Amino acid sequence: MDLFAPKRAAPPLADRVRPKTFDEFVGQEEIVAPLRALAQPGKTLPSIILWGPPGTGKTTIARLIAQAAGCAFTPFSAVTSGIKEVRETIQSARARGGRTILFIDEIHRFNRAQQDAFLPHVEDGTIILIGATTENPSFEVNAPLLSRCRVFRLKPLSDPQTRSIAQRAAASLEGATVSPAALDAVASLSNGDARTALNILETAASLQPAVDEAAVRQAAQSRTLLYDKNRDEHYDVISAFIKSMRGSDPDAALYWLARMLEAGEDPLFVARRLVIFASEDVANADPTALQVAVAAMQAAHFVGMPEAVIPLAHATTYCACALKSNASYVGYLAAKEAVDKSRNEPVPLHLRNAATGLMRREGYGAGYKYPHDYEGTVVNQAFLPPGVAGRRFYSPKRIGVEARILEHLEAIRRAKADERRRGSPTGQ
Repeated sequence: MDLFAPKRAAPPLADRVRPKTFDEFVGQEEIVAPLRALAQPGKTLPSIILWGPPGTGKTTIARLIAQAAGCAFTPFSAVTSGIKEVRETIQSARARGGRTILFIDEIHRFNRAQQDAFLPHVEDGTIILIGATTENPSFEVNAPLLSRCRVFRLKPLSDPQTRSIAQRAAASLEGATVSPAALDAVASLSNGDARTALNILETAASLQPAVDEAAVRQAAQSRTLLYDKNRDEHYDVISAFIKSMRGSDPDAALYWLARMLEAGEDPLFVARRLVIFASEDVANADPTALQVAVAAMQAAHFVGMPEAVIPLAHATTYCACALKSNASYVGYLAAKEAVDKSRNEPVPLHLRNAATGLMRREGYGAGYKYPHDYEGTVVNQAFLPPGVAGRRFYSPKRIGVEARILEHLEAIRRAKADERRRGSPTGQ
């Protein structure tokens, strides 16, 4: 025995208290029952993708499946391994015989060529693949491999579930006592991530043996925010933000705004979405919304974070509380459909720009009525080509400023109808 050899560090608390059986596993009841049934000896065990946030039990479930099914378990990290290691692992599984579960953590980090390397071996039964990913497998796992796997989605743990895990782990902390308030704080601050909860608990116990709420908060420093800048959480949270404004709920909109900005989202990304929203969902019901949104974008760019949250909150609450109309955007989509489905006819001669003598001799601009020369600036004149004549794309709603726009359009249409009855040769 080498007295001078460094003492091996104890494994982290999260590893020490990892469940040894399905009975000890907490949470994910909706998927644990079918997985447990599939893992019975003699059953055909399919390849599986476990998809869910960090700290929800993906690795633990993979180990429990292997144990229950009586399979060899070979862990494999997509972060540190490549094609060479994949081939060596497959060869070992083939030489071993029997059933081998190849567990690939963070499988989304493998590129398509690396994922393709597993296909024939999954197909011929050399390995049973269990992949774990925090990312949407629809985008991150290639279609041939995904078609050979069953996807199980894990959810963030609830606070009671996280507290139960922390309470059981607290019993393994030698010389430490953990108060009920401390357990509540651990559950609240970990945001549904069991690994984070146990790391906070272990750190708090290293600060003082009598773990109270203050020690937990000191260990955690701040709540762990689940967010990413270009994947599912990014798109899910911005979607919730926009839909909250569309639903005229300023409180929910501010909550999702804070979720993004406090997690480090680019404030200009949020500002751009506000500008789009102001035209797409508010538009002429309250034209000031676009001015507010553009001003907020400029202000956020000018002042930067953290003060950028102030103009962004201003624009968010204005847009959420504003009257809503999507008539302009719907009108554009209808016009686009007409462009796509009808012949792109020439611009009518009277609408063309007569920039030269030749153009004027060819009839460009002939018959054009300059609206300002007419009473009320209204003339009965065709502005659409014959193939789409009479089509209406913009249908204002009877709300806010747009209601006045609708009244004005209706008055214009009545005036044009009167002129047609009087026999205008250029009527549409």
